[in-house]
Amino acid sequence: MKINMLNVMIVSGFIFSTSSAYAANCLSGCPTGVNNGKTITRPIYTLKNNRSTKFADWVAYHVTPNTISGPSRKRKWAADPDLSSSNTLEPDDYRDAHAVIGTDRGHQVPLSAFSNTSNWSMTNYLSNITPQASNLNQGPWAKLETAIRDYVSQGNDVYVVTGPLYESYFASLPQADESHTIPSGYFKVVAEQSNNRIYTSAFIMYQDAGLRDNFCTSEVTIDEIESRAGIDIMPNLSSSVANSVEASTGGLSRELGCY
Repeated sequence: MKINMLNVMIVSGFIFSTSSAYAANCLSGCPTGVNNGKTITRPIYTLKNNRSTKFADWVAYHVTPNTISGPSRKRKWAADPDLSSSNTLEPDDYRDAHAVIGTDRGHQVPLSAFSNTSNWSMTNYLSNITPQASNLNQGPWAKLETAIRDYVSQGNDVYVVTGPLYESYFASLPQADESHTIPSGYFKVVAEQSNNRIYTSAFIMYQDAGLRDNFCTSEVTIDEIESRAGIDIMPNLSSSVANSVEASTGGLSRELGCY
């Protein structure tokens, strides 16, 4: 991966960006690739909307002990106010989805990761939602999100990038009045910076996942996610660091409860 040496600093042999591309929601730069929509940066996440699929190609966020463990919050769905109605879905588009195709409104950035912030309601914008199979949403996907919060609650903070894969046909929303493409699967990359080093674990799960599936068995390399999703997860990593971090698994497996 190429980087502009005028906009980086070197810390203990690791290269980090100091450019405006280094958003507070991203570690070593926000993802790049899939130029088919609008990038929106909010206090609790940055997302890249796709005007063709009507869903985000990726969403990046930073979870800390101060953002979690807030009071119970309502899931009041809303169209994204910063997107044209032709480029995103509205609440009515999800009518009958659970009954007909067995999906929930699945958060890419979970509300529970930011329930202790004043911006929690932004997680309910439909740009941050996809139709996710109920067994996946309530099973291994939810367990991974819980594992992340459990680790953060111990005094740690992590950066997460999550998004969809479009590798096969899954279904269509029965009441949607706009063209859209529902993902066939999802990825989630969890990263932590500690002592000038970056540790990561990455996962891919599919819409046909079972409710009792173990998310630990879905761990893959970041390289695999980047190849399949067509994006660069941490574009400002130096080549030497990327070759090490992105080609291996297990960097945060134990921390997330995988043994």
